Amino acid sequence: MAKYNLIALTNPLDGRDDEFNEWYTNVHLADVLKLPGVTAAQRYRLAETQHRAGPLDWKYMAVYEIEIDDISTTLSALKAASGTETMPLSPALSPERMVWIFEPITERVERPAAIAG
Repeated sequence: MAKYNLIALTNPLDGRDDEFNEWYTNVHLADVLKLPGVTAAQRYRLAETQHRAGPLDWKYMAVYEIEIDDISTTLSALKAASGTETMPLSPALSPERMVWIFEPITERVERPAAIAG
C-alpha cells in the first residue's frame, strides 16, 4: 500500500480565526477522514519563531496521512465532496489555499537514543 501526505495550507478571512478554527478542527478534519485512504490528520499553526524572515503566506497547515494504492481515488473523492453538504466549506475560509500531495522517498530516520536530549 502506497503512503502519501496531503498538505493543505490555508488562512481564515480577516478577523475570523475563531470561526475558521472551530470549523476546521470540529467539522472539516472529520469530513476529510471519511475519504478513501485517509488514515490520520493533524493541524498546525505557523510558529512565531521562523528560520527565515517573512512575510509568510500561510498561517495554518493541515497534514493528512493517506494509505492507498491509487492516490487519484482519494483526490477524486475530495474534488467531488469539497463544497457540498458532504464536505461543507466554512465561509471563514479564505479562497486562496494550497494543497499538495507528497510521497516518501526514504524510510523514516530517527535520532539514535545515544544522542537524544
